[in-house]
Amino acid sequence: MDFLIALAALCFLMFVAYRGYSVILFAPIAALGAVFFTDPHAVPAAFTGLFMEKMVGFAKLYFPVFLLGAVFGKVIELSGFAKSIVSTIIRIVGKEQAMLAIVLVCAVLTYGGVSLFVVVFAAYPFAAELFRAGDIPKRLIPGTIALGAFSFTMDALPFSPQIQNIIPTFYFGTTTGAAPILGIVGAIFIFIFGMTYLEWQKRRARANGEGYGEGHANEPAPVDVTHLPPPWIAFLPLIVVFGINIILGGFPGVFTGLIDWGYGTSYDLKLAMDKSIVTQVKDIRAIWAVEAALLTGIVAVFLTAFRPVSKNFADGSKAAVAGALLAAMNTASEYGFGGVIAALPGFLAIRDALGAIPNTLVREAVTVTSLAGITGSASGGMSIALAAMSKDFIAAANAVGIPMEVLHRVAAMASGGMDTLPHNGAVITLLAVTGLTHRESYKDIFAVTVLKTAAVFVVIGVYEFTGLY
Repeated sequence: MDFLIALAALCFLMFVAYRGYSVILFAPIAALGAVFFTDPHAVPAAFTGLFMEKMVGFAKLYFPVFLLGAVFGKVIELSGFAKSIVSTIIRIVGKEQAMLAIVLVCAVLTYGGVSLFVVVFAAYPFAAELFRAGDIPKRLIPGTIALGAFSFTMDALPFSPQIQNIIPTFYFGTTTGAAPILGIVGAIFIFIFGMTYLEWQKRRARANGEGYGEGHANEPAPVDVTHLPPPWIAFLPLIVVFGINIILGGFPGVFTGLIDWGYGTSYDLKLAMDKSIVTQVKDIRAIWAVEAALLTGIVAVFLTAFRPVSKNFADGSKAAVAGALLAAMNTASEYGFGGVIAALPGFLAIRDALGAIPNTLVREAVTVTSLAGITGSASGGMSIALAAMSKDFIAAANAVGIPMEVLHRVAAMASGGMDTLPHNGAVITLLAVTGLTHRESYKDIFAVTVLKTAAVFVVIGVYEFTGLY
């Protein structure tokens, strides 16, 4: 019975997310409903002492990353840099390579620190124009954008400033550059097979006489590429974010970051207070590094494009803050939900069932990707999994000599696997922006999802056979 209660709570959360209801509202309802059916007397204490504690703890750690990422994406958009970057990459790759150009555009923007949602809005007008010119079915645009923005740059490539690559640093004491060899191997696998799939779909459509089509919804106006900022200026903030992240966070096995060098493993904050506050720097140095990198990137945009950014920054920043609050609170609510579910007797059965998987890395991957699929959120599913089971993963890894960097990379990549099921927020947004439906375009997004999930097990196999990471 306890197991069924925990499972019912998970299924209920998946159902409401799929139907488009707010996770912020329904995550506590699902969690406290499970507590009620386990022990009605414990509901108030579970809400205050577990759900809210976990939710606030997540927000304390990661909200600045969500906020700075959203603001950075917005100023990149307001400055015209996003258009310049997209236009430059398309010009280099060639308009005839429409799919490759859009994948690379999305990859560069997300790896440079621009929010996934901003990338969707920035890339879509160019994608529509290129696909229309090449007579490629419009239904393939979401899969193309998903491959570039939601896959290898999000959680596979080392030093990605996306939240999915940051969360594991807190649990495993790693940096965002953890396991660079495995991350690059996984990224190459996803990119090659993803592009192969998309090109195959394009050839099939052409053989069947299917073109771009007519009467589509949300068709964008032609893109104005006149008076764009010079490419070297447009790319500069992305390079700044990438460079500062490495300099402050360090490069695994090569050099220690400035944060470690300047603060050590902990810092005692005294100032004028009677009591000191000790911060465990070793646990959050990667978060500090990304925050500082994004902040420096924002400053770089203002220094190079002050006039166009300042003109619309008031309204733009409000939109960015609203988006950051929604994204952060969604994930924090899922994290609070996970904290409550993990404390229920029924979760022991789930943990024991997953614990029966003999290989530590496979067990971690299955756990993280399953919960990411249930919640429809890579960061939410991974947060639930690591909050509940990271100590078990660490103990099992230490017993067989698996480095924490490998645990980090496997968890990050697994989170970006089954998260893009139909109820995922990014998927719903992508389809809404492109004016397409699940029926028309979801199968291509799902194909990318399957590739991402398969890539995790490829990476595990590479590590098991070579020991490289």
